[in-house]
Amino acid sequence: MTRTEHYDVVVLGSGQGGQLIAWHMARSGKRAALVERRWIGGACPNIACMPSKTEVWSARVADLARHGAQYGVSTGPVSTDMPTVLQRKHRMVDGEIAGHTQMFRDSGAELITGSGRFVAPKVLDVRLNDGGMRLLTGDRVFLNLGTQAAIPDIPGLIAAQPFTHIELLELNHVPEHLLILGAGYVGLEFAQVFRRFGSRVTVIEPGPRPLGREDGDVTDEIVRLLTHEGVEVLTNAEAVAVHGRSGDAVRLLTRTPSGERSIEASDILVATGRVPNTAGIGLGEARVELDERGYIRVNERLETSAPDVWAIGECAGSPHFTHVSVDDFRVIKENLEGGRRSTRDRLVPYCLFTDPPLAHVGLSENDAHRQGIAVRVAKLSVVATTLRTHVTDETEGFMKVLIGADDRILGFTMIGAEAGEVMTVMQTAMLAKLPYQALRDAVISHLTMAEGLGPLLNAVPAG
Repeated sequence: MTRTEHYDVVVLGSGQGGQLIAWHMARSGKRAALVERRWIGGACPNIACMPSKTEVWSARVADLARHGAQYGVSTGPVSTDMPTVLQRKHRMVDGEIAGHTQMFRDSGAELITGSGRFVAPKVLDVRLNDGGMRLLTGDRVFLNLGTQAAIPDIPGLIAAQPFTHIELLELNHVPEHLLILGAGYVGLEFAQVFRRFGSRVTVIEPGPRPLGREDGDVTDEIVRLLTHEGVEVLTNAEAVAVHGRSGDAVRLLTRTPSGERSIEASDILVATGRVPNTAGIGLGEARVELDERGYIRVNERLETSAPDVWAIGECAGSPHFTHVSVDDFRVIKENLEGGRRSTRDRLVPYCLFTDPPLAHVGLSENDAHRQGIAVRVAKLSVVATTLRTHVTDETEGFMKVLIGADDRILGFTMIGAEAGEVMTVMQTAMLAKLPYQALRDAVISHLTMAEGLGPLLNAVPAG
C-alpha cells in the first residue's frame, strides 16, 4: 500500500503562477511539492509563447533579408533552413528548462514529474513518469492546470492527424501549403511566420472577421497586412469535411456564402481555441466545481468551491496570458498574507506578435459602445505620428486612444513597430490615472516610437 506523504503545499501544474506559489512557499519555510506531468515551466517556455516568438523572430529576419535592397544591403536568394530554426528554438527551450529546474533546487520546493489525480479532497495520487506511485496530501492545494488546443468536430479532421501549435513548432521542413483552421492570435501569428518561411498559407475563419474581439479597423488592418504578404484569409467559411492526411496531402471542403469550395494543401493546423485541462483528474473527488465550459469556478480571490484549494491561470478562466498567471500568484500571495487583493478590474494588456505587432490595453471602441460609455477617439497612422518610421521604413499601422469624460485614458490600441513597448507607456499613465494632457505634454525622447503619443493625444477632440 502506498504511504501517504504530507505537505504544507501541493501544486498541480508548473505554469508560471504555480511555480511562483511553490517557490514562494518553500522559501517561506513551508514543505512544498509541485507535480508536473510533462512541461517543466508550463506551456509558455516549452510549447507556446517563447518557442513561437523564437520562430516569429527567425521569420522576421528572413523577411528583412528579402527586403535588404531597399536599405542598400545586397543579398542573394533567401531560403529557410528549418533544422537550424528548430535547433535555435530547442537551445532556447533547454536553457529555460534548466533555469526553472535550478529555481526548484534553490527554493527547496520539490519537483515531482508525473500525472496527478485526486482520489479525495486534497489527496493526490501521482503516477510517476519513471515508474511507481506516490500519494500526496496538502494543507493547501493550488491548481495550475492550463489548457490545450481544442479540436473541432469536423468529419475526417482527427483522422487527418492535424498539427496543433505543439507539432507545428517541431516541424523541421517548410510545408508546401499550410492550411490553418482559425484566425485568432495563434492562427494569424503562424500564418505570417510560415508565409515568410516560404509556405503558401490559407487561413479559414468561420466568423465574419478574424480576431473577433477587436474593433473592425484593427482586424481590417491586420488582414490587409497579411494579405499583402500573400496570406489568403477566408472568412464566413465553415469547414465541412477533411480528407487525406496532414504531411502528405489534405483536402478541406468549406461552405461559404458564395457556395462550397474545396481547398487542397500539404498540411493542416488547428488553431480554433482552447479547452481547460480539467477532465479526468478527479476534480469531483476533490469537491472542486467546474463551470459550464469546464473551467474551475473561482471567486475574485481565486478560491475554488473546495476549502483551501485555489486555481491559477487559464484553468480558472483567467485571461490566457502568462503575465496574468503571474498576477494570479500575486493575488493569492497577498491574500494569504492578510491582504484584500482581487482579480476584479485588472488592467490586462495583450499583444499579437505579428510583424508589425498589435498591442491593446483597456477599452476598445466596441467595449465602450457595448457598455454605454461616452468616449472621445483619436486615431492617427504611425507614419503621421512618429518620425522614427521615416528612417526605419516601418510605416504600417496606426495608434488609437479612447478618452473619457474626465480626460482620463480609457483604452489604447496600436498596430506598428514596438507596439507593445508603446502600449506599456500608455498603460502606466492609465494606472496612474493621469489626465491625457499630462502625457500629451510630456517630453518624450526623440526618434522613439513612443514619441508618437504626443501627436496622437494632441488630436483628441475637445470635450
